[in-house]
Amino acid sequence: MKVVTAEEMRQIDRAADSIGIGTDFLMENAGRAVAEETKGFVGGVMGKRILVVVGPGNNGGDGLVAARYLSDWGAEVSLYLCTRRSADDKNLALTQERGIPMVRVEDDKGFANLDQLLAAADIVVDSVFGTGKSRVIEGVFKQVLSRVRDAGEKRSEVKVVSVDIPSGLDADTGAVDASCPQAGITVTLGYPKPGLYSFPGADRAGEIIIGDIGIPPHLAEKIPTELITEEWVRSALPKRPRAANKGTFGRLLVVAGSINYIGAAYLACMGAARVGTGLVTLSTAQGIQPIMASKLTEVTYAPLPEAEAGIIASEAAPVLRELLEGYDALLVGCGLGQKRPVMEFVEATLFDLPEAGCPALVLDADALNTLARVENWWQKLTQDAILTPHPGEMARLAGISLEEVQGNRLAVARKAAGEWHKVVVLKGAYTIVAAPDGRARISQMANPGLASAGTGDVLAGAIAGLVAQGVSLFDAAACGVYLHGRAGEMVRQEVGDAGMLASDLLPVLPKVIVELKKELKKERSS
Repeated sequence: MKVVTAEEMRQIDRAADSIGIGTDFLMENAGRAVAEETKGFVGGVMGKRILVVVGPGNNGGDGLVAARYLSDWGAEVSLYLCTRRSADDKNLALTQERGIPMVRVEDDKGFANLDQLLAAADIVVDSVFGTGKSRVIEGVFKQVLSRVRDAGEKRSEVKVVSVDIPSGLDADTGAVDASCPQAGITVTLGYPKPGLYSFPGADRAGEIIIGDIGIPPHLAEKIPTELITEEWVRSALPKRPRAANKGTFGRLLVVAGSINYIGAAYLACMGAARVGTGLVTLSTAQGIQPIMASKLTEVTYAPLPEAEAGIIASEAAPVLRELLEGYDALLVGCGLGQKRPVMEFVEATLFDLPEAGCPALVLDADALNTLARVENWWQKLTQDAILTPHPGEMARLAGISLEEVQGNRLAVARKAAGEWHKVVVLKGAYTIVAAPDGRARISQMANPGLASAGTGDVLAGAIAGLVAQGVSLFDAAACGVYLHGRAGEMVRQEVGDAGMLASDLLPVLPKVIVELKKELKKERSS
């Protein structure tokens, strides 16, 4: 499923019009989709009191069409017009033919009628602003939307349905105006918008439902941004032939762990093993190898020289380089720490990798923290790689503020991937995976239970394990994000999102893969 910016949506609309799919057709489909999803959201609309708040342009037109359908299905619909509609507005005329009561804002002194309608409403349909140019909301629009927002906050029983995006939400960045209402559902039209998957906008959108309005898919085929969907992940996961041996499923070398972060090495290795990697080898400081061996029985080991107890020495870099031959992927960084010998080891390793026969790279945590200390580090790290920063690490790597990272996550990740020539996994709610060629994929999952120590190590291991199995870097990153996120959802369903542990994800990862394969069998048999 493509994800489109406001400008890309306008281009698609123009392309649709050029092949004879006009605004009237799309608006009719959009309004019907909003009405149908509203009916599903509240379990039927017969006798329900529904207020449709109508703004200018096409978004208001979508609301008028929705009002007509809802009225036809037995709802008690009222309209509140925030601005004058055109005298030849067909959709407004059709509502009036049905006798749907209407209040115009210019006739509503002090917004007394609006307040009464809101107080009586079971459902409020917000069709004020769509994906038009981001604006500061002022005047009557601010007054109206603030009242809609307040009604939803004061009366939990009133349900707000937003058309395309909640009014006042920036479709591209997720920034919100103070008057932006809190939707229970947002019926986004044609294609979802990136602002719906970026905070604070994601909080205002509620459940996101994608309404099909009849746009031919080929009109969006060049859009470079997509949601990570279950269907796509099923198609991208590596095959498991019956005649396989462990070499079939790849060999991964994990450089991780230190005296203070022993668990990170465990979680990364098991994350890789649990997504089906054939052989996982842990290369860690020789002093903690015996500890790891008592916990990690399914991996092999390649201990490295220490600078001090549990800290890899800078001189370990040539030792590691000798180990690389025969491995398909190399994961570096989980729990290594940031002591000087370790950072020197990371630099010496990453900036002097062999040009031929080098495993595919996945870099996490302290490998990223080390890179961030090196000016123009991407010019020295010439190999293709996946980087998996959380927002703070991303800010340090890119030399920008955390606020800038979070203010436009998609744009930041995409720019960084292009400049650094690396696949970037910007972690967090609605994780973003960006490729050097401009493609991006957005996770549909936001789980506070994953905001705990060690979950990033599991993700890094899962991604690296898929790379070792031959999945391309961009696809492995997106698949790993999906499997990790879906495992988190399954754990949350069982134990909730408070107290979820990173290790809880490990036995669930293969269960996610099993579920995906079951669904694939169902599709093939149907």
